[in-house]
Amino acid sequence: MVNRIPAKRVLRLRAEGLSQRAIAASQHISRNSITAVYDAADRLNIDFEDIADVDDADVYALLFPGRGEHTSVFVQPDWAQVHKELAKVGVTLKLLHGEYTDQVLASVGVPMSYDRFCRGYERHVMVTGVDSRVGHKAARTVEVDWSGPTMELLDPVTGETRKVYLFVACLAFSRLAFVEPTLGMKQDTWLRAHVSMFEFFGGSVPRIVCDNLKTGVISHPRDGEIVLNDAYRELAAHYSAAILPGRVRAPKDKPAVENTVGHVATVVIAALRHQTFASLAELKIAIHKRITAYNAQAFQKRPGSRHSVFQEEEKSLLRPLPVVAYEISTWARRRRVARNGHVTWAKNYYSVPYIHVGEHVDLRITAQLVEVWQRDRRLASHVLLPATAINQYATREADLPEGKPWREWDRERLTQWATRVGPQTAQVVERMFESVPVDDQAVNPALAVLRLSRRYSPSRLETAASIGLASGIYSPRYGHLHPILATNRDKAGTTEVSEPDHEPAGYVRGASYYAGGEK
Repeated sequence: MVNRIPAKRVLRLRAEGLSQRAIAASQHISRNSITAVYDAADRLNIDFEDIADVDDADVYALLFPGRGEHTSVFVQPDWAQVHKELAKVGVTLKLLHGEYTDQVLASVGVPMSYDRFCRGYERHVMVTGVDSRVGHKAARTVEVDWSGPTMELLDPVTGETRKVYLFVACLAFSRLAFVEPTLGMKQDTWLRAHVSMFEFFGGSVPRIVCDNLKTGVISHPRDGEIVLNDAYRELAAHYSAAILPGRVRAPKDKPAVENTVGHVATVVIAALRHQTFASLAELKIAIHKRITAYNAQAFQKRPGSRHSVFQEEEKSLLRPLPVVAYEISTWARRRRVARNGHVTWAKNYYSVPYIHVGEHVDLRITAQLVEVWQRDRRLASHVLLPATAINQYATREADLPEGKPWREWDRERLTQWATRVGPQTAQVVERMFESVPVDDQAVNPALAVLRLSRRYSPSRLETAASIGLASGIYSPRYGHLHPILATNRDKAGTTEVSEPDHEPAGYVRGASYYAGGEK
C-alpha cells in the first residue's frame, strides 16, 4: 500500500512559518509532495485553521479526492454465506469457488481466481472474528466419553449411597452437549447411553469419536488395524456410523467432549452438590434441566449458543434415525448344529435349515429374539423361549427337509406302527398303554417291542406276540418276546405252551438235608 502524504501536518508546519525545505527535511517528505499539498490547499482556499479539528484521513480526502481508493473489478462473494455453506459435510472452498465462478460468469461479471477467493475468505474470518471451519463440519462428528467426577444416590431408608457415572457426548460442530447418568460403566450401559444420545439429538452422524475403553475398543495397536468390540461395531452399523477411536493417551483427539466434561463438572456436579437424589429418574430430570440451560448459554467468541447453532445449522443435516432403535445383544460363538437340525441355547432348541447340519454357527441373543448367523449371513430367527422353558423346541417348517415332518413318538403313532405289523402285535402295544397310568410311560417299552420287527421281520414278531399272549401274560414286554425270537420258538408254528415231561436235571438236595437228617 502506498503511504499517504501527511497533508494536515504539512499545513500545520506551514502555518507555523516553516519553509518547504525545512518541512521536507524534518518530516522526510519529498518537496514535490509538499508542493502538491500547497497547490491543493491554495486551489480550495483552505488554511490550517479550517481543518484543525478534522481527521488526517478526511483532510487527505478533501485535498486529493479519489486518490488512493481502489475499486476491484472482481465481483465480491457473499462471505457470510460462504462461511455458512463451508460448515456442511463435503463442502470445500474449491467447490464454493466453482459455484461462485459459474454464477458470476452467468451475470457477465469478472470472477476472482481461486487464490484470491481463499485470501478473501481468510480476511473475512479475521475481520469478523468467526471461527474457521477447518476441522469441524456440521452433522459429521460426535465425541463421547465418561466423566471422571461422579455423583451419588442416597437411599432415604438405609442411608446408603450409590455411585452414579455420567456419560457425556458432544457434537463437534455446534458443541451441543448430552449427559446421561448411569449406575455402571459396563458394555450394556455404554450402548444404551448411545441409543439415548441419538434420540436426544434426533438423528445420527457418520463419525463417533471415543476413547480406547474396553467396552468399545478391544485393541488399538500402534501399527495395524484397530479391533473394535462386536456389539459396539453393530451399534455403529445400525446408525450408519463409523467408530474412530482417538489415539492412546491423546485426549486432544476429542477436544470438544474433553472441554464439555470440564464444563459438566461445574454446571451439573458442582451446581447440584447441595441436593440429594433418591432415584436415578429424579437425578436424570435435574441433569436435563442443567444441560438445557448450559446449551442455551451464549458463546463467548462465537455468535449464538450451542442450541441455536444446532437448530439453525446442524439439525437439518443429521441423518434420520432408523425406524427401530438398536437392541442390545449378546453372542454365543461356534455352536454346532445337531443332527436333528437344531442348536441349543439356554437348555432349549432352535431350528436351523437342515443343509447346515454338522456346521458351526453363531447365535445372537437379544431380549426377544435368537438369531442364527454364519459369518455375515443370518440363517434363522426365532422368538426367544421363556426363561422358565426347558428342553423345548422352536422349529420352523421351512428349516426341515422335504417329506413327512418329524413327529414325536406318542400312543397314536405307536399304535399305527403296531397295526401294520399285525393284530397280535397291536394288542400287545395296546395292553402296554392300558397297564400304565400315564401314556408316556409305555412309549419306550412299546418302541423296544416294535423295533424287534426290524431285526427279526414283522411276521416273526407277530408270531412271537401270539405266543406271548397265549402264555397267559396280560401285557408281554420285550423281555418276554425277545427270548421267543432268539430261540426260534416262533418258527415251530404253535402258540401252545407245553409243560416239561421229565424231571429237573441236576443235583438236588432232599428234604432230609434241610431237616437236619443224615447227609
